[in-house]
Parts: sequence; C-alpha cells; structure tokens
Amino acid sequence: MGVIELYKNQVFLTGYAKLPEGITARELYGVVALAMTVDKCTGEILDVEPTLSTYLGRTFVKELLVGEKISDLNQLEMKVKKHYFGSAKKAILTTIKMCHKNFSKINGKLV
Repeated sequence: MGVIELYKNQVFLTGYAKLPEGITARELYGVVALAMTVDKCTGEILDVEPTLSTYLGRTFVKELLVGEKISDLNQLEMKVKKHYFGSAKKAILTTIKMCHKNFSKINGKLV
C-alpha cells in the first residue's frame, strides 16, 4: 500500500490559540497549536499533537482526544473540562473548536 493510498481518507487539521501569561508553554511557543489527523469519512480523530511544554501534557491531551469524533464537539469539550486541569485548558478548548470548524467546512456542514 502506497503513501497516497494510506492517507486518502485522512485530513490534517490545525487550531491555534493564545496561551495565558506566566506559563512555560507561552514562553516557549507564544500560542498553543493543536494538530490532528482525522478520518474524513467517519470523523474519528486518529492522531493529535499539541504544543505543550511537557511530554506528559502532550500525551495526556492526545489520549483524551484520539478515538473521539471531531464532529462531536460537546463530547470533546466535556472530556477536556472533566479531565484536564492545566493552565492551557481554555486555549486547548479553543484549538479544538477551530479544528471542529475546519472539519465542518471540509464536509460542507459549517456549524
């Protein structure tokens, strides 16, 4: 199976948001970026990479989101609000909303 075949049903989405002052990630990056690959047909989030300053933070956000549906914004927001209590919570929620909006545009369902 070639690379084109492997990725033909995937899309790459990104979202960006300002980070709060006084946290390490802001000093390093200025903003948080959330990149994800999503199955275009099912909306399943296949992989996630946030620009957070710690490996544990990046891994935690990834594990929260992978396997969920980008189309189910309420579920994604609920999971982050229930389980993530880092200083970048609001910024992460904003990046998820941006990815959701971009996916909706791709599928012709602007929300």
